[in-house]
Amino acid sequence: MKEWNVYLSGEIHTDWREQIMAGCKERGLNIHFTSAVTDHDASDAAGDVLGAESNSFWRDHKSAKVNAIRIRNLIEQCDIAVIRFGDKYKQWNAAFDAGQCAALGKSYITLHADDIVHPLKEVDAAAMAWATSAEQVVEILSYVVSR
Repeated sequence: MKEWNVYLSGEIHTDWREQIMAGCKERGLNIHFTSAVTDHDASDAAGDVLGAESNSFWRDHKSAKVNAIRIRNLIEQCDIAVIRFGDKYKQWNAAFDAGQCAALGKSYITLHADDIVHPLKEVDAAAMAWATSAEQVVEILSYVVSR
């Protein structure tokens, strides 16, 4: 049976990743999960090895590029991505990941509340599904990988 590779992208302030992974494990689904670095401080400091910056723009710029090495490769390798948009912060990085998935022809599922449907209409339009809960994502993944 094929092992599916699912990339989890998006907000890092709730346990949605753990909920999806636990739900898939409970069902015995053959899925390998990957993600960007979810430790906010570590992600922000990813480029610090390249030298200190007095301007925060250049620190963020270098760290974004170092993080992109990981993210770009994991998205290219995934079979499916789950892109989570939370309600507390704007996840521009998640929107960018969704755009990369769309450009690469990767199937992705968006996960967000219905009160942000309008600002995400283009992102959702390219998605294969829109879910409002981790449980719905588990149901979709179960259907896709078990048939």
